[in-house]
Amino acid sequence: MQIGPYDDADAPDLVRMWRASFEHGVGITDPHPIDEQLQYFLREVVPRHVVRVVRDDGAIVGFLASTPESIAHLYVRVSHLGRGIGSALVRLAQAESCGSLWLYTFERNHVARRFYQRHGFREVERESENMFRLEAIKYLWQRA
Repeated sequence: MQIGPYDDADAPDLVRMWRASFEHGVGITDPHPIDEQLQYFLREVVPRHVVRVVRDDGAIVGFLASTPESIAHLYVRVSHLGRGIGSALVRLAQAESCGSLWLYTFERNHVARRFYQRHGFREVERESENMFRLEAIKYLWQRA
């Protein structure tokens, strides 16, 4: 597996993988059309973040969208969970950070919450002002 740069040709496969991983982790069906999510990714995520893609035999199996201050998106293909892909992506974001990172994950995504806590993130606030109207937890990591 290799972590490499994002290319616009990756977008359709990446977004489908993102959708499946999100639905698996949160336990809901995303009601938004996939084309809408693709446009959101291209219009909002790509211009504002460094996007990295993880490939296994050419297939996208994970991605990270981050800034030096935050992790906006970190998703791993469901069939590849537990293989260290997410940990490698978090370590990359931490290494490229300004010394701290924040992110949100949904309260009901217990696997993601444990994952981030294992990587040194701690809960700092909760909110439910999001498009899914689900309780979200803001986590913060700070370099020791």
